[in-house]
Amino acid sequence: HSVEAPGYPFGSVVPYCLDRAGAPVILISRIAQHTRNIDANAKVSLIVTEDEKDDVQAAARLTLLANAARLRPEAADDVAARYYEFFPEARDYHATHDFDFYGLNMVRARYIGGFGEIHWLEASRLTLANPFARDQETPMVAHMNADHVEAMRHYCVRAGIDRGAHEPAMAGVDAEGFHLRLGARIERFEFAQAVNTPGAVRAALVALARDHRPKNFY
Repeated sequence: HSVEAPGYPFGSVVPYCLDRAGAPVILISRIAQHTRNIDANAKVSLIVTEDEKDDVQAAARLTLLANAARLRPEAADDVAARYYEFFPEARDYHATHDFDFYGLNMVRARYIGGFGEIHWLEASRLTLANPFARDQETPMVAHMNADHVEAMRHYCVRAGIDRGAHEPAMAGVDAEGFHLRLGARIERFEFAQAVNTPGAVRAALVALARDHRPKNFY
């Protein structure tokens, strides 16, 4: 809701990733209009849409209703490590440009997947905690990016993803899959079954190289 124009909603475009509890986090500037609006009224919505559709109205979309809250420094440090793998260009923002991390505490969501596929979803159905702590996820991501770029290229080929001139880099891994970063684009890849140990992640990545069925909804 706008502080400048009371009573009116005020939309903005922001990147996001998920924290270890499975909730969205955003990094926004203290001087931005949308930050002033959030600080005055914490009720927000985040719209996530399916990409690569010719007709935007035919794309699946999810509108999350949430309460936004600025993260405390200790929570922000953990979130930052993950966020910067998704958006490395943002590394200096919150130090040099007065940016802060905000968590979106979800309340409900409206999902539209097409004609007849319209549902309200409660918050309990919207999150899945990441089983990997920072000291587990960070080494897995670093190892893939240092030693297995060729394997990640192969995942893209098997998924029919055009990398263009970009080399893939792993951004994060969770119980159900992982994200690869291709320049400014993020692609989602799903595991065949849920994993909860680094060994299971390794086995799942090997299996994906042989039989990959992607889910490109981020």
